[in-house]
Amino acid sequence: MAAVVALWRRALETLKTKEFRDYLASTHFWGPVANWGLPLAAFKDMRAPPDIISGRMTMALIFYSMAFMRFAYRVQPRNLLLMACHGTNVVAQSIQGSRYLMHYYGSGAMVATATATTAASTGSVGSITTTTPVVDDLAADCYCPEATSCDPLTPEQD
Repeated sequence: MAAVVALWRRALETLKTKEFRDYLASTHFWGPVANWGLPLAAFKDMRAPPDIISGRMTMALIFYSMAFMRFAYRVQPRNLLLMACHGTNVVAQSIQGSRYLMHYYGSGAMVATATATTAASTGSVGSITTTTPVVDDLAADCYCPEATSCDPLTPEQD
């Protein structure tokens, strides 16, 4: 117990030093704090469906974070907080990238197609019965002279 009390006293003394206050007022602290939004957003998006993931943006963020991890290590003094932030972002974006690949190119694409087909034919998803028509059924009812500009939810223009 005495060791814990001594550790707390030492931590409080460190917090009161001029060097620590200077660190809190520097870009070596606030830059990484602002950058933590990237991995936190990626971890939050892991609960979202994988069809919202942008493969290009995910790869760009992986390479961006890898480059800045190296920068954070090479700059003097080393910015380990920035390096930890970008290391976490590489991990988070890599997980998102694997979700993207599994959804569009792996077994997730086949499961999503089979689920959509089953839902369209039965009108239900799992134990929830839908009362609105599936968008693909609406697209079949919509007359579209240009296939790219058809919006099945708007009335036809005569």
